[in-house]
Amino acid sequence: MPGGDPDDDAPAAFVFTRRARSWQAVAAVGAVWAALLAALVLLDAAWWLMALLALPTLPALYDLWADPSAGLRLEAGRLDWYSGRRSGTLPLAEIDRMRFDTRWDFTVKVSALLHGGRRVRLPQESLPPHRAFEAALTARGVAVERHHFAIF
Repeated sequence: MPGGDPDDDAPAAFVFTRRARSWQAVAAVGAVWAALLAALVLLDAAWWLMALLALPTLPALYDLWADPSAGLRLEAGRLDWYSGRRSGTLPLAEIDRMRFDTRWDFTVKVSALLHGGRRVRLPQESLPPHRAFEAALTARGVAVERHHFAIF
């Protein structure tokens, strides 16, 4: 309708949130601890060796206990993200392009390349599925470039 609100054609806000406490995290930590306990009981493994092997699971146990949240919000004029105590905001007008780098482990890291040449990397835990995020950025007119298996 002529004379309507100019924001009527703007895409709806793209919102993504994630919690650290998930069934996948519980299953992974539970499987590791079950394997370590089975080795202790069934194989008579050294307790100190099993304790040493359990140490890398402590950060995951802390995340399950604390249940920090992370997320991202992309709306008309800005990109906001948060992860635990870290957060950031970028006006879309300052973003030259978004760079999606696929790593060798098939994770995707995302960086905002600003007009001044500065690079802002978004926290991995706050990123939504990369195809949906790329589509939301493109719908708002933000240029996106992809690099597969980048070393840096």
